Amino acid sequence: MKKLSLIFLTLCAAVAVQGATIKTEVCIYGESASGVVAAIQSARLGKQTLLISKNDHVGGMATSGLTATDINRQDQVGGIAAEFYGRIWDYYIQPEVWRNQTREEFMESSKKRTFSGKNDARQIQWVYESGVAERIMKEMLAEAGVEVLYNAPLDLENGAKTKGGKIRSIRLLDGTTVKAKMFIDCSYEGDLMAAAGVSHIIGRESSEQYGEDMAGIRIFDFIPTSPYLNGKDGELIPYVAPELYGEIGSADHRTQAYCYRVTLTDDQENMIPIEKPENYNPALYEIVIRRFETDPELQLKNIITFTPMPNRKTDTNHLDFFGASSGYAEGDYADRARMEQEHKDYAVGMLYCLGHNERVPEHIRQEMLRWGWPKDEFVENGGFPYQIYVREARRMVGEKVMTQHNVQKDNRVPVEHSVGIGTYMMDCHFVSYVAGDGGINIEGGIFTSTKPYAIDYYSLTPKRGECSNLLVPVCLSASHVAYTTIRMEPTYMILGQSAAMAAAMAIDSECAVQDVDYPTLRTKLEEVGQLLNPSSKKVQHTEKVAR
Repeated sequence: MKKLSLIFLTLCAAVAVQGATIKTEVCIYGESASGVVAAIQSARLGKQTLLISKNDHVGGMATSGLTATDINRQDQVGGIAAEFYGRIWDYYIQPEVWRNQTREEFMESSKKRTFSGKNDARQIQWVYESGVAERIMKEMLAEAGVEVLYNAPLDLENGAKTKGGKIRSIRLLDGTTVKAKMFIDCSYEGDLMAAAGVSHIIGRESSEQYGEDMAGIRIFDFIPTSPYLNGKDGELIPYVAPELYGEIGSADHRTQAYCYRVTLTDDQENMIPIEKPENYNPALYEIVIRRFETDPELQLKNIITFTPMPNRKTDTNHLDFFGASSGYAEGDYADRARMEQEHKDYAVGMLYCLGHNERVPEHIRQEMLRWGWPKDEFVENGGFPYQIYVREARRMVGEKVMTQHNVQKDNRVPVEHSVGIGTYMMDCHFVSYVAGDGGINIEGGIFTSTKPYAIDYYSLTPKRGECSNLLVPVCLSASHVAYTTIRMEPTYMILGQSAAMAAAMAIDSECAVQDVDYPTLRTKLEEVGQLLNPSSKKVQHTEKVAR
């Protein structure tokens, strides 16, 4: 295997001077894992490629705490995504990287939480430490010859100059101009897509719009506790809506909850204690505290999940801040920074509450106090991840809209132009708490199984005539319901690679992305290992992934 090195620090150095004009063939905006894979594929095809990161990292959520990868069907993952997970396997097969447990011990603890965590026949592993994953991604970018521009967010007010249904250039916040033949928006927010004037939506469609029975406002569950702080009347618990904001099945602008996927450790030698945040507000956790008071059998794992990661770390999930994500996607950078701080305070405050609030059972507090921030992750941020988990923001309304009918388990409407396979369940975290009759309604959840399905190429393209040189593999064209299953990091990676292949073909053929010859695109994708035919029957691959 290729050993990890620090060579990438120079090879992936920033390439622009403030106020300069950069010319390239393919410009990829967004440092998500999708953006990384798109950049690697583009550069491997011989295209001059620029990857723009709004911060000083690459990988997005895949390198910022979401390390219990949502791969329920590893046999449906191919291409560069499988290559990346293969390099993860190569790294962790080395005994010396296991500092406080063995590989065998870890895999035994992980297999029930991460769909076994690895496949030895294919030599891929999809559970890892964030810092390891980012080093591997930077190494792959450097090997491909990708230029990376760091700390270069888009100018949200003047982000794209368009003419004749084509992006001529984009403008970054520091005044840098980037000109390219093709653009790929791999941001979680869809900022470049929006700046180019491409049709999009935020929130949930009504059930009537696409005939989806899971669409729109929907009550998921009920908590039999008062919505009021004093238990009777008066002031509502923070972020509990006073009443349902529309009819069941109607459209609204709200998005599912965001969170931080924090990494924790119980290794005392690698631990920073969790301190009370400056803006700590115990009222935010009143519903959680009451759950303990009404259910003495409740365990910590029923509140938050500690999925094991290598070297006695965790991917910690369900620190969801219900009702606090609305407005993020269309906010300016100051708005987003404020909301990110609120979500950070909420996450840290929840962990502190669970360890110190005297209304929390003693055994829960003791269990929580085992955990702290890892000294060796997110070092510049005190062990806290840098990327907020934007589960859903803008969604393009493009040539093809993926809907519930294309992804549901039964009576599915297949698509004709597959550029990748989705496999994960329909998974929408709750949108909000709403005061109800004698308790609190949980609104917006969707947790429904599916089976592997194809994702249509034309869901990555804007409507014909809107923009001819832009592809959108993250904020792609999908209804809210369909997006709840598509929105997984491995799927984003797959679609990023397919978008890069299509962009290269559009350059070579001098055509719009909507006019790329699909049969040729399919052949080229299969040649680089993309899997395009969904299979409901699990396949046991025996070959090692090429890398």
